[in-house]
Amino acid sequence: MQGKVGIIGAGLVGAAAGYLLANVPGVSEIVLLDMDQTRARSEAADIAHAAAFGSPALIRAAGDYADLAGAQVVVVTAGTSLKPGQTRLDLLAANVGVVASVLERVLAVVPDTVLLFATNPVDVMPAVAVRHFGLPRGRAIGTGCALDSARFRDRLARHLGVSPSSIHANVLGEHGDSEVLHWSGAQIAGMPLVDFAAKLGHPLPLELREAMTKEVRTSAYRIKEGKGVSNFGIGGCIARLTRAIVNDEHVVFSVSTFMEELLGVEETCVSLPHVLSAQGASEPFLPPLDRAEEAALRHSAGVLREAIRAGLGALPPKALDSRA
Repeated sequence: MQGKVGIIGAGLVGAAAGYLLANVPGVSEIVLLDMDQTRARSEAADIAHAAAFGSPALIRAAGDYADLAGAQVVVVTAGTSLKPGQTRLDLLAANVGVVASVLERVLAVVPDTVLLFATNPVDVMPAVAVRHFGLPRGRAIGTGCALDSARFRDRLARHLGVSPSSIHANVLGEHGDSEVLHWSGAQIAGMPLVDFAAKLGHPLPLELREAMTKEVRTSAYRIKEGKGVSNFGIGGCIARLTRAIVNDEHVVFSVSTFMEELLGVEETCVSLPHVLSAQGASEPFLPPLDRAEEAALRHSAGVLREAIRAGLGALPPKALDSRA
């Protein structure tokens, strides 16, 4: 069904994504599914009441995975959430098992859907879908560094006094501590970011760039320390990426897909620019990098290679054998 979206996990992230998706053009139906069916029904009803002020989308809770039939996109948010003091990789063992169990059920109903993962560690989950469930790489997408890229642009926009939409800047690599802010490729008005900033009278010296890099990289940790959860940013990210897929937009975002090799690192899954369309994600594009960025991205790919190996090794035999 064109424009039907399933969301697995009706917690704070899934609910935020559902609320925002209800106002996305092209989304005709949203199905919330959660082990806690009472929670899913309540979130669906609350979202539907908000949508009644203007959105034509149908929002409902599902009693069973069979209700996902016909979903063009299935968003996976189920799993343990990041707690203050944890890194995303700390959630590996628990959440890989959860996601593997979810995928068995989802793919039995909608084997041709596009999967969009938000469960952390988000860069491991596309590898699970590809390596042990047989999905094409382009139909198993991690939200990856799409949110980090938005945080990067927002921080730059506040410094420069321009709209974030005027800034072309991406974060690459792991959605986590090894992520790489692509300073050398950032542009505004067709010129390098640093040159534009100098002309505007708001220069970006090295020490300021280093401070911004740290701020972007640790944004989620600081948000969670203050409010216990980071849900609106990722909810907006999910809604925007889903819109690109549902409406066949062919727009570019820094998301993660499984890669056989990157910069000499085998079987990794990092964020790079991809074109998103109704078919899912294109092959990744590796932009020109300076020497330090290339070394940092290679390191990030290595971190995720080891995480993927550990995650796949933690899967129970049934999940390993289901579609291998």
